[in-house]
Amino acid sequence: MGQMEAFAEMVAADVKPLALSEPMDTEIVDKLLGEAEKIAEKYGISVYREPELIHTDLFDKSISSGKEVLIFHKENALQAYFDLKHTLDMGEIDPEAAARRFGRLLGYPPAHINELLAKNTTFRTLPDFGIQATNIFLYYSDLEQASLFYGDVLGMELLSDYEFAKTYRAAPDALITLVDAAVGRHKAEEPKTVAIALLTDQLPEWYAYLQEKEVEIKYTYKPKENNAHDGFVAVDPEGYLLEFETFKQHPENEKLMPQLQKFAPLKTKNAEIAAGLGFYGAVTWMYYEDLQEAERFYEEKIGLTLIVDQGWAKVYQASETGYIGLVDEKRGMHNYTEKKGTSIAFVVDNLEAWYTYAQQYAPFALEREMYTGTKDRYKAFVGIDPGKYFLEFNTYLDHDDNARLVEVLHK
Repeated sequence: MGQMEAFAEMVAADVKPLALSEPMDTEIVDKLLGEAEKIAEKYGISVYREPELIHTDLFDKSISSGKEVLIFHKENALQAYFDLKHTLDMGEIDPEAAARRFGRLLGYPPAHINELLAKNTTFRTLPDFGIQATNIFLYYSDLEQASLFYGDVLGMELLSDYEFAKTYRAAPDALITLVDAAVGRHKAEEPKTVAIALLTDQLPEWYAYLQEKEVEIKYTYKPKENNAHDGFVAVDPEGYLLEFETFKQHPENEKLMPQLQKFAPLKTKNAEIAAGLGFYGAVTWMYYEDLQEAERFYEEKIGLTLIVDQGWAKVYQASETGYIGLVDEKRGMHNYTEKKGTSIAFVVDNLEAWYTYAQQYAPFALEREMYTGTKDRYKAFVGIDPGKYFLEFNTYLDHDDNARLVEVLHK
């Protein structure tokens, strides 16, 4: 009965629209129903005796076959359950959509629904194949100048140098790759509809340092006591926006703060560059016309977990220190553009299996099939998200040019 009381309290507090008892034989329900009704009355809700629980891919059908359940509920939630049951009876909904709808009625977040679907079906998302790191590709007409900025001004460690592409380490497992636009996937003149938030608790020091280095500042540093975050925005040599940002203890950051506190700042590559400064995380901000569509995609198709909800901006954890940020273009630093001078990348543990899954189940459109990069240094394939951002999924192969990069990825 303790479990029923806990479920009733959660329904009363609107933590769960519905709560189910464990499946039980009819004679056991006969014995418990009176007590369950008393518990429901205590919390100002109701309990419904369900002899035929709906079947979706959330749970193995055998669990409730021939059993009854008690459903703790408020009035509208029970009606929503009946509506779903009718829709299933009419065959008017596909299995995954039905499972997600039932999961939401049970108060499950998207990540847990994904886990249950993966347990009971062939459904998978990117985390099932392992995310080693995030990466963002930026494209330059003058790669040397960009490299000097990220390496010798920001002090980031160069992990690999392919001559036409150079990968820097912004945070422990958040990478930035600078690409010669003459040979890259995007052109330097394409809209730079992306921003990178470099997470640090050293905003005054970074601000003073960048001013000393005469780096262009687009938005100045104006800290506010009760803000959820503070920051300022600098501009890199060819116009990409870099947001130096601190997330603070605040209701909207309560899930994020414990994760950020796990990692000390990744210091600059040597003491002569921005001495004592560093970053402990990075957010790649992307800009959408339809934010809800983007949310559903990254939660249900890619499988990332929402960790900050600012209303018009959502932050998802991808790797330990790499985050993806989705922004409503009406409120963000950029407007939506069809083309973007960037590719968003994930370094994947089991790339071959993820590619096979993407081919078979089409969670997103493929822009380019699996290929092996020059000199057999990496493998990758490319998809497209709802906002037309290119998503590159790759893995780095054993090669002298990847020695330090592979070492970092496997720490």
